[in-house]
Amino acid sequence: MHNNRSVFSRLLVAALTGALLSHSAVASPGAHGPNGEHLDAPSTGAATGLARLPDGSVNVPKQAQRRMAIRTVMAMEGQHPMTVELNGRIGIDPNAGGRVQAPFSGRIEPGPKGLPVSGQRVEKGQVLVRISPAASAIERGNQQAQLADIRANRKLAEQRVKRLQSLEGTVPQKEIEAARAELASLTGRERAVFTSVGGNEAVTASASGVIASANVLSGQIVEARDVLFEIVDPRRMVVDAVTTDASLASKIDKASLAGISNVELRLLGGGLSLRDGALPLTFRASANNAPLAIGQPVTVVAALKEKIKGIALPAEAVVRNPNNESIVWIKSGAERFIAQPVEFKPLDAKTVVVTKGLAPENRVVVSGTALINQIR
Repeated sequence: MHNNRSVFSRLLVAALTGALLSHSAVASPGAHGPNGEHLDAPSTGAATGLARLPDGSVNVPKQAQRRMAIRTVMAMEGQHPMTVELNGRIGIDPNAGGRVQAPFSGRIEPGPKGLPVSGQRVEKGQVLVRISPAASAIERGNQQAQLADIRANRKLAEQRVKRLQSLEGTVPQKEIEAARAELASLTGRERAVFTSVGGNEAVTASASGVIASANVLSGQIVEARDVLFEIVDPRRMVVDAVTTDASLASKIDKASLAGISNVELRLLGGGLSLRDGALPLTFRASANNAPLAIGQPVTVVAALKEKIKGIALPAEAVVRNPNNESIVWIKSGAERFIAQPVEFKPLDAKTVVVTKGLAPENRVVVSGTALINQIR
């Protein structure tokens, strides 16, 4: 009889222990909503592999969690700066880059190092191309006639200077000086007209940097003020953003680019004149090997001096459910995860602040969220 009681006691203890373990696997103290309500519900049906349960939660075995690199953090509430998103575009920093334009109409000729191409580094003052003036037949004929006349007068002036210099001491010095001045004037006019007729002019780089765009080919005819090259310093660019809030510039504390890291933005100022119905904001971008290109559209995440209460999470922790609602996944048991709808605001390029729907001390999935969301 005594042995039967011992066996019965051991079986009862084992049954109670199994029930407690089963219940703890389904629910945990951290799986609760923002108002303290329990999010856990007893799962209907047993799942031994990757599966979405009838109540919407998912079952992920431990081995699968390791393969999917799932990582969770304890949600902590705090004060965070409010943010706004602004549409912007990458531009050339006027103090670190520039444009090279054609000074007059003419034909493109390669410089001493050939024609520069996009991505090539150049130095300020470097000869990029040479331009031979292009003129109509009538203009060229008139210039050639003028050049011939100037050359003839220059030769006469040279002879006169030589004759007066041979008579130096017997003729007034002012006549010799006047003849020399006339010769210098004719020489300069001849050089200028010759350049316009058959010479060429060197076009140099306006700044040191990298060729962002090259719009020339050998022999190409360009018009005056045509943009030949754009030069940019990859480490110094500007971001031109727009806003309809005239007071926003005074509220911005710091800013970053959404989805692009290693870029520091510093607000230079905000415009006071509407442009296409909005006010421009200019940021200086200090890029460190960031993939930025002139004209590239970007989203500026501006952190304001005002604070907002919420839970900061990595941006990848928030995903969309089939109803296109923003959700996070909460770990409620060893292998069970629950989807929780939330509202959030961007904090910076990699972080968001959940303002509604999530309570502190929940274990939130921050890595592998997209993989869990795909389990069906």
